[in-house]
Amino acid sequence: MTLILSSKWSEKLLMLPESGMGYQRINVRLKSGKLNIGLIVENAEQLNIPETVDAFKEEDIVDIEISK
Repeated sequence: MTLILSSKWSEKLLMLPESGMGYQRINVRLKSGKLNIGLIVENAEQLNIPETVDAFKEEDIVDIEISK
């Protein structure tokens, strides 16, 4: 599943370093407290949610940070 992020998150991602050419590996913290580690976002807006991760909506996101 691909989630297109709004400018709120895209602007934050543009301020963070890339993990590779055109993509970032990120951790996404949800309102539920769940932390999804190592998700890939392309071009600071296309968040790829693999089938192994429970689907969520943008309004469920509390924070995004670069995955180490």
